[in-house]
Amino acid sequence: MTPVVLHTGPLRVNTVIVPLGEGRALIVDPAACSFSGDESVIVDYLQDNALIPVAIVLTHGHFDHVSALPFLKKQYPQLPILIHEKDAACIGAQSQRAQELDLAAVGFSAFLPAVSALPEPTAFLRDNEPLSEALHTADEALTAWTVLHTPGHTQGSCCLYNEKEKLLLSGDTLFYMSWGRTDLTGGSEQAIQQSLRRIVSTCAPDTRVYPGHDRTGFLLSDMLR
Repeated sequence: MTPVVLHTGPLRVNTVIVPLGEGRALIVDPAACSFSGDESVIVDYLQDNALIPVAIVLTHGHFDHVSALPFLKKQYPQLPILIHEKDAACIGAQSQRAQELDLAAVGFSAFLPAVSALPEPTAFLRDNEPLSEALHTADEALTAWTVLHTPGHTQGSCCLYNEKEKLLLSGDTLFYMSWGRTDLTGGSEQAIQQSLRRIVSTCAPDTRVYPGHDRTGFLLSDMLR
């Protein structure tokens, strides 16, 4: 099923809703919050389309990709939150310092209150494992999505790849004709270049890519020209 993109948060993150069938969905990188005046956008979309979220997946822990977590957990208290272990310090009770450093680095400290009470992670994404492993389920729709650990933008950056549907949710690792910045905490230009090579070698050229910002649905082959 084709992912749905909601442009949310002050930096217009591509919050991705992934339909799983039977009225279920994944929420990837939820950014809607009161700071940007769109706090209820994700929940409104789910309710309007009779979708029940089964998990929140974070491609990484940067402030602009996690700001909807408190509101979503109020609406869905049992909803699991998945992130790679190397970015786990970006959410939860001890996360304020990490968020504060990156916000100061980009001159956006005014956003700190929006990410100062983030819920704890529920489970961790692991390289080459399907999402079903992290959620301890045999659900076929979740098994179809494989985690690719793609460090460089952050140490714990991940992509989600659906080989059958030829879909890649690339977070801030890969953009249209570009890639993520590497000058914030845990960033590495060498690592992100290795991750980009891995994506190209792992994913089919006609894979459609849904990144964390800007243009979505472009072909991976566009990057190979």
